Amino acid sequence: MMTTQTTTDNMLRIGIIVLTLATAFIHLQLNFPDPVFILNGLGYLALLAALYLPVPQLARYRNVVRLVLIGYAALTIFLWVLVGAHTPIGYIDKAMEVTLIALLLLQGRRSLR
Repeated sequence: MMTTQTTTDNMLRIGIIVLTLATAFIHLQLNFPDPVFILNGLGYLALLAALYLPVPQLARYRNVVRLVLIGYAALTIFLWVLVGAHTPIGYIDKAMEVTLIALLLLQGRRSLR
């Protein structure tokens, strides 16, 4: 049972890392050098680092960082719906962000056990 739980936790972590890096990369590349997109991409990277870097001082804040990352992705989606370019890459990125939110929620739920 412990191996399955650890494997699931590792798969969640990998999925979150891959999706966050992918959406950060997309935002860093969009309309370069537009500072809004650059800052959005850097925000994703900073939150990912705060979530997973092995820094003992950050360990107690991981649940808060996870919630902030969920909110950050949700805000990005909301703003895209309002004013974003509805292009194929935009839809792909939003699908990744929705999946990212789902994985973060699942990981948060598992961490409460």
